[in-house]
Amino acid sequence: MPLYQMKQQKTQQIKPSSFKNEKELQKMFEANLEELLGARYVASEFTTGDRQRGRIDTLGIDQDGTPVIIEYKKTAKENVINQGLFYLDWLVDHKGDFTLAAQEQLGKNIEIDWSSPRLILVAESFSEYDKYAVNRIGANIQLWTYRKYGNDFLFLDSIFATTNQKPPKKDKADAPTEIDDQQAEADVIYTLAYHLGQKPAETKSLFEALQEKIFLLNDDSDIIEKPNKIYISYKHGKNFCEIQIQANKLKIWLDIPHAELDDPNKLSRDVSKIGHHGTGVTETNLSDLSELDKVIYLIEQSYKQTL
Repeated sequence: MPLYQMKQQKTQQIKPSSFKNEKELQKMFEANLEELLGARYVASEFTTGDRQRGRIDTLGIDQDGTPVIIEYKKTAKENVINQGLFYLDWLVDHKGDFTLAAQEQLGKNIEIDWSSPRLILVAESFSEYDKYAVNRIGANIQLWTYRKYGNDFLFLDSIFATTNQKPPKKDKADAPTEIDDQQAEADVIYTLAYHLGQKPAETKSLFEALQEKIFLLNDDSDIIEKPNKIYISYKHGKNFCEIQIQANKLKIWLDIPHAELDDPNKLSRDVSKIGHHGTGVTETNLSDLSELDKVIYLIEQSYKQTL
């Protein structure tokens, strides 16, 4: 995709460039992990031990508390998917190691959701066979491509995303530990059925209508829906909105500063300095289908910030 810079009605093409090596690519991502992928940094070159030797490029934890493995390839390589899957299997069998690393980096009170750990693979390109293989595998894997232009521009694109809500396997050989006990609640798999529960039929219909509109924001099916304990998050790389299903309305948080939101109907408010559940700092509500288009207009603005 050509990139042009505009100056006084004149355009100049910015030529594609490249990183010197994978380490330079990795360092750039790790320095900007939250901005690029919506994840907080936990560790770099994390060793998987003497028995299962390997080094995970980057460990992180996303906005919903989900552990994230990130592997980088300067160019596409055949083993990137297999390597990433190896590390993903290792992670769900060594929760204690990740938990200790996360607590050391982010504090003892960090909350971790083990229901669906994520694997993010970053490369200049992936083949159709790669996307097919990832889809067949069924794990929570995302493929991101990048392109560097000159020294100052980076294009990042999510080309495939899938999610798996099956419980991660447990290592039965390990004796229970205090960390295991702390994680027992985090191992619960939350579903849409959990959130809809005994809600009135009108509220369920309201959610389904909004859900449909959200998925229509992206024609490539790259939007991920993830039920959490308190809310359902929608992400395209990063979270762009979270929905809490209440008895008679939907409470919605948008991951866009309130000052940057075009809200002609005054349906939102700034909650950046107020306690709230979602990761977004702007709050709105939907209680009637007549307001659906007005609310999706707000959500779309938050979504576009992830493109």
